[in-house]
Amino acid sequence: MTSPLVRPVLVSAVLFMAVTGLGYPLASTALAKAFFPRQAAGSVVMRGDTPVGSALIGQDFHQPGYFHPRPSVTGNTSYDAASSGASNLGPTSAKLLDAVRQRADAYRHENGLLAGAPVPVDAVTASASGLDPDITLANAHAQAQRVATSRHLPLPRVVALIDAQAQGRQLGLLGEPRVNVLALNLALDASASAGKP
Repeated sequence: MTSPLVRPVLVSAVLFMAVTGLGYPLASTALAKAFFPRQAAGSVVMRGDTPVGSALIGQDFHQPGYFHPRPSVTGNTSYDAASSGASNLGPTSAKLLDAVRQRADAYRHENGLLAGAPVPVDAVTASASGLDPDITLANAHAQAQRVATSRHLPLPRVVALIDAQAQGRQLGLLGEPRVNVLALNLALDASASAGKP
């Protein structure tokens, strides 16, 4: 003989699976598509008719003529969204400190900075997701000379592009002023091909 509680338990389990596993995802997707269609579609960035990335996910730009993103710790392929997540290494971790030291030395060398020169923290540490598409303005300005030299552009022109692409704090108080690396590099390509800042 079955317990009188079995039926209500099964009914509530099926009901909650339907609501949370089907109803809620469908409703939130429909609302997102109605009110935020670009974001719901992945914030895809287009160059003409060709998708070149997402404004929400970093890309591995490593050529000297491009601005470089934050480091990523996502699997074997940099900026692999399927492997998103932090390293979970704490501030006293020797492995993290060694990685930061190596990244700082490489950053200084790559950008022509003096040994021991301050390095923007986002240039040597990965974000929590490992997919951060933005860098701080300090990081972008520290890379400006390398980009200008590599592209044979005047430094003020490159700095003007950084400033034109800069975004303020969210809601005026959250986070730091930043620039989206993909948007900045696309603006750099467009400016170079147009021959104007």
